[in-house]
Amino acid sequence: MKLALLDGTGTLLYKEVLRFWKVSFQTVAAPVLTAVLYLLIFGHVLEDRVLVYGSVGYTSFLIPGLVMMSVLQNAFANSSSSLIQSKITGNLVLLLVTPLSHWAWFLAYVGASVVRGLVVGVGVLVVTLWFAPLPWAEPGWALLFIVAGAALMGAFGLVAGLWAEKFDQIAAFQSFIVMPMTFLSGVFYSVGSLPPFWQKVSHLNPFFYIIDGFRRGFFGVSDVSPWTGLAVVGVTLAVVCGLCLHLLRTGYKVRT
Repeated sequence: MKLALLDGTGTLLYKEVLRFWKVSFQTVAAPVLTAVLYLLIFGHVLEDRVLVYGSVGYTSFLIPGLVMMSVLQNAFANSSSSLIQSKITGNLVLLLVTPLSHWAWFLAYVGASVVRGLVVGVGVLVVTLWFAPLPWAEPGWALLFIVAGAALMGAFGLVAGLWAEKFDQIAAFQSFIVMPMTFLSGVFYSVGSLPPFWQKVSHLNPFFYIIDGFRRGFFGVSDVSPWTGLAVVGVTLAVVCGLCLHLLRTGYKVRT
């Protein structure tokens, strides 16, 4: 029974990874190019005018933020677009007739999202390292937060895909929730440089803790303790994953 579950999960995971890899020019290369353009524009304008954490150049500071922003957005896009596409084209029925459990669906969709997020993140990091050096002060934190962030957004995208009934609703989810929370999480600035009120507002955004913890892995410095960030991200991940598993178990907008 367990072996069959693992075989089914692995097959679905392989199918989901192959789905985005077949169009890697769009799903991987395009996000990398977008991140490089952000770096060229913001880095060129602000490099000589902004120092972060006392001595870190702006371009070096910006690179981890762009890496994590790309990871979060693409992890969300992978699971949400895959599920809504299957619902609209009608081939979701091919999964419904299989004996796969809700755990198998969850692991496969979220796992593929983590893979895509990490592939895009590594691509952005490799390309942008040409523009500024990056230290590796505490790489364990970087690895922990990038995997947790990708898993969180993969599960969040799965929730959005289950809820949505057309591509317009997924686009609205991305435009009005994911994009604002990402851009207002400290990708382009240090939250510690904001006035006290806006710092408190930023601390309500779980994306801030993901990006701040990821930067800790490079510079050994962060706006908040990485342990605090890990606690917030862990609780958020548990809540979103719990909701996702509940919706899958009950067949929300999937089974009629």
